Amino acid sequence: MAKERRLGRGLEALLGSAPESAETSPAGTGTALAETPRSMGNALPAPQSNPQNQGSAGGSNSATPLISVEKVRPNPFQPRREFDRKALEQLAESIDSNGLLQPIVVRKKTDGYEIIAGERRWRACKQLGWEEIPATVKSIDDRQMAEQAIIENLQRQDLNALEKAAAFKNYLKEYRCPQSELAKRVGIDRSTVANLIRLLELPEVVQQAVAEDSISAGHARALLPLGEEKAQIKFCKRIQNEGWSVRVTEQAVKELIEEADREVLAEKADEKQPNLEQRTRAEHLASLAENFRVALGTKVEVRQGAKETGRIVIHFTTEKEFSRLRELLLQPTHKIQEALEAEQAETASTE
Repeated sequence: MAKERRLGRGLEALLGSAPESAETSPAGTGTALAETPRSMGNALPAPQSNPQNQGSAGGSNSATPLISVEKVRPNPFQPRREFDRKALEQLAESIDSNGLLQPIVVRKKTDGYEIIAGERRWRACKQLGWEEIPATVKSIDDRQMAEQAIIENLQRQDLNALEKAAAFKNYLKEYRCPQSELAKRVGIDRSTVANLIRLLELPEVVQQAVAEDSISAGHARALLPLGEEKAQIKFCKRIQNEGWSVRVTEQAVKELIEEADREVLAEKADEKQPNLEQRTRAEHLASLAENFRVALGTKVEVRQGAKETGRIVIHFTTEKEFSRLRELLLQPTHKIQEALEAEQAETASTE
C-alpha cells in the first residue's frame, strides 16, 4: 500500500482534513463517487426528492454556512490549467444523486471568497446550477494558499509533471526559500522538487511532449545531460516514434556523450601513436569525465595540462541550468553528496 502523504506542518491543523483527492469508483461499478476527503467529518445530506428545485446542498437545516456560488473564485495559486470535462460531469452526477459529502474550504476576501480546497466540487455544483454551496471559512495567508494548492494537486494522479514544476518554481521565486524548505513544507523529497524543476530547462517541444503524455517525466530527465536543444528534440522524437523505455533512453544518451568525448580526445591527441602511458591517461580522464557527468547531470570535460596541472570544464546551456549547478556546488561537501545520492535514487525509482 502506498504511504499516505501528509500535509505540511500547520496546514493539517488549519484545514482539519486532507485536501480533495482524485476519486475513483469501486471496481466494476463504473460509477463516480462524490469527492470525500479522508477525514470527512459530518457529511451534508443529499438533496431531497427533487434536487433540481433545491438549488443548493443540505437546505436550510444544514449546519454548514451557505455562500453564493457566484461570489467564489478559484485559488489564484492553482497550478492546474485544465480540468477533465468528463470527470467533472461524473462528479456533478454523483453530487446530484448523493449530495455534497464535504463542504468546500474558502477564505474571505473583500469582494467574495477564494477557494482553499474543493475547486472541482465548486465547479461541479456550478454545473448543476446551484446558487449556494456549503463552505467552511478559514483564515489563511497567501503562502499557505500556495502550499495548499501544491499539496492538493500532488495528491491527484492526473496533474502533469510540468504543472507541478511550474508551481514549485513560482513558489521558490515568490518566497525566496531553498528547495529543501519547500519539500519539507509540502511533505515530499527535495530530490523530487529538484528533478521536476529541471524539466523546465528543456526545449518547448520536449515540454509539450511531457504535457501531452507522449513521453514521461523520466524520459525527459534522461535528456537533460545532452545539453543541446537540437539533440534533446531529436531524442524526444525517437522516444515517441520508437517507443524507447527510460532505460533505453538513458543508455542512448550515455553512448552519444561518450562518443562526443572520444572525438574530443582524438582531436587533441598527438599525431604520433600514443604510448601505453598516454592511452591509460586518456582513458582515466574519460572515466573521470563520465563520473562527473553522472553526478552533475551535465556534460563535463577533464583536461590535463603540463606536469600536474589541468582543468575541469562544466557545461551549461541555460541560465536555469547554471543556477542549479551553482546551488549544488556551493553546498558543503557532505550536502553535495546527500543531494547527488537523493537525485540518483529519485531517478532510479522512475525506471
